[in-house]
Amino acid sequence: MKHFFLLLLFSISILGIQAQSCCESKTASTTSATAEFASLANDENFRQAHAVPKIFNLAAPLGETITYETPDGKTSSAYMIKSEEETNNYLFVIHEWWGLNDYVRAEAEKLSEALGNVHVIALDMYDGKVATSRENARAYMQGVQRERAKAIINGAIAYAGEDARIGTIGWCFGGGWSLQASLLLGDQAAGCVIYYGMPEKDVEKLKTLQTDVLGIFGKKDGWINPKVVAEFEENMEAAGKKLDAHIFDAAHAFANPSRSIYDEKAALEAHKLTVTFLKERF
Repeated sequence: MKHFFLLLLFSISILGIQAQSCCESKTASTTSATAEFASLANDENFRQAHAVPKIFNLAAPLGETITYETPDGKTSSAYMIKSEEETNNYLFVIHEWWGLNDYVRAEAEKLSEALGNVHVIALDMYDGKVATSRENARAYMQGVQRERAKAIINGAIAYAGEDARIGTIGWCFGGGWSLQASLLLGDQAAGCVIYYGMPEKDVEKLKTLQTDVLGIFGKKDGWINPKVVAEFEENMEAAGKKLDAHIFDAAHAFANPSRSIYDEKAALEAHKLTVTFLKERF
């Protein structure tokens, strides 16, 4: 009987250690903000909320495709519209979950014309892949490796140069990566614009941010909803950083003209806010 109880106590002890290890592992493997957003594509409602873009070709491109080296030993391409003026101002544009298509190139051109003395570089986070279906978009977004994405951004930072002041802007998938890019930029960050992307939730990471953030969100967004925005505001305040959040009475991706839920009034107002914000910081 004595041996039985000793064996029982030993078994309980072992199980307790295993349970503790399991919990510690679970706590340590926190999901990144970008991975959390990518996981939304598993939701059928999220996929259906993204209508396949209408066919659109940029008739007379103002920019050109550039290629630059990335710190992982590879290369990346991007669409760049150079300023007519000599400047150290740059704006990194990061695409939606569809990829770097002509809608994004057109938006990059529009921002170039509005801002003036800024070189605009539309990054390609999918390494040349452009989605033409929801399933393609899901696969490409969820296939993005965080280290490769960071290499693409860091390569672009090196391309711009150590004297460059760099702003970032992105939509949807690119909204979250706009903030991640500004975190990577350190004291080169000139301003960050997020359109309905997943915010960074780690306050310690947000404390390292060295620029202000403009957030554009939709009240009817079923995923990056007002509750997520409120949490972002609290986290930014806790980190001692400035966030100017605007919630429009619109749905997710309301600023994309290729979609049936495009809200022209809200999109134009958001664009004005964006241009004003970036001009003040450049």
